[in-house]
Amino acid sequence: MATLLRKSRALQLLGLMFPGGFWMVVFFLLPLLFIVVLSFLDNERLFTLEGYQRVFDPLYIGIFLQSIWISLLTTIISLLISFPVALFMARLPKGWRDIALFAVMIPFWTNFLVRTYALQFLMRNQGPINLLLQWIGLIDEPLSMLNTPAAVMVGLIYGNLPFMILPVYTSLEKFDWTLLEAAQDLGASAWPAFFRVMLPLTAPGLLSGSILTFVPAIGSYVTAELMGGGKATMIGRVIAGQFEQAQNWTFGSAMSLILMVIVTIFALIYFRLGRGERVAL
Repeated sequence: MATLLRKSRALQLLGLMFPGGFWMVVFFLLPLLFIVVLSFLDNERLFTLEGYQRVFDPLYIGIFLQSIWISLLTTIISLLISFPVALFMARLPKGWRDIALFAVMIPFWTNFLVRTYALQFLMRNQGPINLLLQWIGLIDEPLSMLNTPAAVMVGLIYGNLPFMILPVYTSLEKFDWTLLEAAQDLGASAWPAFFRVMLPLTAPGLLSGSILTFVPAIGSYVTAELMGGGKATMIGRVIAGQFEQAQNWTFGSAMSLILMVIVTIFALIYFRLGRGERVAL
């Protein structure tokens, strides 16, 4: 009887797991397997390592490093912006907190491509920002803000900021504010109390927001294309070019897998640092 009961529970568990597992296999594992196989085949479908050999060309290593650097800066700046915003939201009364959350999530209602075009319009030479700066007399000629690495970074920050704010806000909302009062009663000033009490206890949210910002940023294609205009090359744009213009699917697949390895390394660092509720700093 106990054996039949265990089998019945196992079948129920499999039944519950099947829908999610099926879509995971169809939309994740099979495409990933296809990319892995394709990275080892040339145009004649013969085995080759040419794609991986080209990845280690100094030109492409430089593009990888530039992409990592821009993504890291994007993550750090997003965190510096998001923390005071999330802190302000967490200290609001309950009703106002809901309104603030609603305001943060409004950008998700609009297509990301449309939002990027809107930002591009704001930053162009004859856009509102340049016109305003000229009107108040800060500049005499329009600033060239587009088609630069800085423009790409602004676009990435703008697009990914909600992904940083929400996890940070979640950690701050759960934070026990009486701990700061206790630290101050024990003689700690504001900054030591922040670094020794508040920051370690909210670190899981900071790490979650960082990984949710870094991963989309490093593989970004639309933002690099529209805001960089070909002058700020990121690895996502290069990979897209290999599949679309160059028709070199072997090299594009190899670069995609290398990028996935890089992202996996950062994700493992996140899981290692984010284990548990408290992260020692």
